Amino acid sequence: MKQLGRLLTAMVTPFDEKGAVNYEQAKKLALALIDSGSDGVVLAATTGESPTLVREEEARLFSEVKSAVGKRGTIIAYTGSNSTAEAVEATQKAEKIGVDGCLLVVPYYNKPTQEGIYQHFKTIAENTSLPIIMYNIPGRVVINMAVETMVRLSQIDNIVGVKEACGDMGHVAKTLNNASEDFLIWSGNDNDTFHIMALGGYGTIGVTTHLVGKQIKKMMDSILGGKIAEAAAIHRHLLPLVDALFVETSPAPLKYALNHIGFNVGKPRLPLVEVGPKSAEIIKETLKNYTIDLKV
Repeated sequence: MKQLGRLLTAMVTPFDEKGAVNYEQAKKLALALIDSGSDGVVLAATTGESPTLVREEEARLFSEVKSAVGKRGTIIAYTGSNSTAEAVEATQKAEKIGVDGCLLVVPYYNKPTQEGIYQHFKTIAENTSLPIIMYNIPGRVVINMAVETMVRLSQIDNIVGVKEACGDMGHVAKTLNNASEDFLIWSGNDNDTFHIMALGGYGTIGVTTHLVGKQIKKMMDSILGGKIAEAAAIHRHLLPLVDALFVETSPAPLKYALNHIGFNVGKPRLPLVEVGPKSAEIIKETLKNYTIDLKV
């Protein structure tokens, strides 16, 4: 399996003034993220506003960003759905486009059992040769994928890991202890990256990495090099920025921050709205305390 990268950014989807996907700006952003520390980008996921993108927009986004990035970084396509058949179809289309891997969320809304979750991911894996990263985010999905389910799924060759956003370090530790040795855990919460990597996790699929990718990469390299105190200091320094970028539902605060520093990505699509005045002030004041790695 191709190495997908330790530091992946869950990229926002830029929109123009009319609310259409701005593909040219998406290509510029992907390249800027790779230049500022990201090993690759995850397209059209939660931060990319997947609930309000249609499959045709997603497919074009995958294709255009892939053509711009080339071999400079990896392209991970979000192809998740609460319909297994739809997820299979979207994953197969992404594979034909030539992406490097896919991210798929635990099915939402229909609340499957753990056996249903297992069968969902197993079926998708059987219908693609792409590496699959599962996405466990009970805060949005409601269901938490059990350690036992992840352990079973880790035995499937092309299920390479999980983006873990449950926030429970005991859950993470048990997964690391029992899953296949080559099963990887990427942090799915920016404030958990230090803790997950210190436990033996692989990396992060981040949001704050839009702005401080090089600094987060330094923190990760410090952990891997055994410089835990140095890594912890970077982690503590970045926490107020993480908090500011989640002061309202993501990605609205991040889009505000990117627009504020001069990298235009437009507004979120309804039902998400721009951040309110109080949140905007918090974000602006917080940004003053940081060096921004993203080149505008």
